[in-house]
Amino acid sequence: MLLRELNHRINNEFTSIISMVRLIAARSGNEEVKTVLNDVTARLHQYADVHHALKMPQPAAGLDAAAHLRQLCLSISRSKLDFMKIKLVFEACPLTLSSDQCWRLGMIVQELITNAARHAFSGRDGEIRVELSRAGPLIQCRVLDSGSGPAAFQPGQGTKIVGYLAHELGGHVERYSGPYGSTVIVVFPSTSEAGTVGGGAIERDHAASPWREAIF
Repeated sequence: MLLRELNHRINNEFTSIISMVRLIAARSGNEEVKTVLNDVTARLHQYADVHHALKMPQPAAGLDAAAHLRQLCLSISRSKLDFMKIKLVFEACPLTLSSDQCWRLGMIVQELITNAARHAFSGRDGEIRVELSRAGPLIQCRVLDSGSGPAAFQPGQGTKIVGYLAHELGGHVERYSGPYGSTVIVVFPSTSEAGTVGGGAIERDHAASPWREAIF
């Protein structure tokens, strides 16, 4: 309940500041100022879309996890990555997860994309890929970037958040880094298999429904 109230207040703040910027733009007699403020309004809308995509969904028996993450990736790309000239590719097979799992997974993906965009490219163009797959009872989400991996991994607050959320999913996080990019893999069981997760790589289940790719 408290989290939903916080989300409600944040949405109201976004609405207020967007309305304020629009009003200032409308009152300005300078066309250049109007253009800049309209650009600011558009960017605020895009950040509000990210927040909306990250809000905790209503309890449900199952949600389309691929659709949930695709919308989140689209919002992140429009609000941040387009400006940085970073291409975002999302690939997933149809997958149903609980609303609780979808929410935590979305928070993990947002943090990993933001971290890669901030640290991997040093102002250069690049690509980030998000892949969601399932093999038996285990779910795997991979976030890969084409940047330059750090010589030594230094965990920060974002790393702790990702680890905590993965732990709440009953899973774990694997990290691989090199001169041609980094990969973070989050592995966790479906709700019915909680507590049975183990190590090891997961291969794509090509016998399942076909994969779908979206490029933003």
